[in-house]
Amino acid sequence: MLKRSFLLAASAAALIGVLGLPAVAAPKGKDAKVTILVSPLTFAFPHFVFLTDELKDEAKKLGGVNIVVADGQLSAPKQIADIEAAIVQGVDGIILAPVEADALAGVVKQAIDAGIPVVTIDRPVNGVPEVLANVAADNFKGAEAQGEAVVKAFPDGATIVNLQGIPGDKTANDRNGGAHKVLDAAGKKYAFVAEQAGNFSRDKGLEVTENILTGLTQAPQVIIAANDDMALGAAQAVEARGLKGKVAIYGYDGSEGALKAVKSGDLAATVDQFPGRQGRTAINTLVSFIREGTKPQTNEILVSPVAITTDNLDQAERVGLIGK
Repeated sequence: MLKRSFLLAASAAALIGVLGLPAVAAPKGKDAKVTILVSPLTFAFPHFVFLTDELKDEAKKLGGVNIVVADGQLSAPKQIADIEAAIVQGVDGIILAPVEADALAGVVKQAIDAGIPVVTIDRPVNGVPEVLANVAADNFKGAEAQGEAVVKAFPDGATIVNLQGIPGDKTANDRNGGAHKVLDAAGKKYAFVAEQAGNFSRDKGLEVTENILTGLTQAPQVIIAANDDMALGAAQAVEARGLKGKVAIYGYDGSEGALKAVKSGDLAATVDQFPGRQGRTAINTLVSFIREGTKPQTNEILVSPVAITTDNLDQAERVGLIGK
């Protein structure tokens, strides 16, 4: 019987190799100890610090889950090397926020082929449908909420500067697309006077805003930014030019710094995409599959973002971190 089982397993492995199908590890058991590699985009963004902290806290609650964290440092080669090392070390699963959707696809496929399930978080990789799940905010809807907040605050129209994210990045594309959908549909009275990539960076957001303000003959009424870091950089540029209170700035992420700025009036709003909920969902999804073979109902698990202003500040996920 043992020999027959071995032969069946060998035949299955051979068939998998011939067909090019990924290896699938058997469930480890309900209380099995597991090791997970977590590779965030970068800890330079508070969003990923909070997401990872919440993910680790959920792992403690689950019990028996060892989290190995590798900072992506906004470097695709760094993430690739970290994942390759994790494959060699035989981790049980990987949670990845890819720096580049195309560049990370090959190593993600390599991990899955080795029998290591992968959950992407915050953003997907391209061309790897075998990923167990992508857990993310519905960035298009979130950006629609951002645009709707602008329309509500400026019913008679506004001149708008748009600080975009990393060119070609799906998250950046969705946030740009959602904001444009709402504001373009609202009519020509909402005019984009400048649009430029700030690469999700506070320093770049500051630099780009300074350059745009220098080139405009009149300050815009609104600046929308595809993340809070760029929004906060824009707020620095606006204040340096004596325009504080005259330009309404809208961020995206719901970060602690942005919530403080909303409370103080430095930002008009931020969009909370609930990164803590994303992290907790990702680790639960992955561990359930590793231990019990439970697949999520859908491989696209989306969290609905909410535009946060002073009117609904209490709904923000990190409101407890900003003090009174």
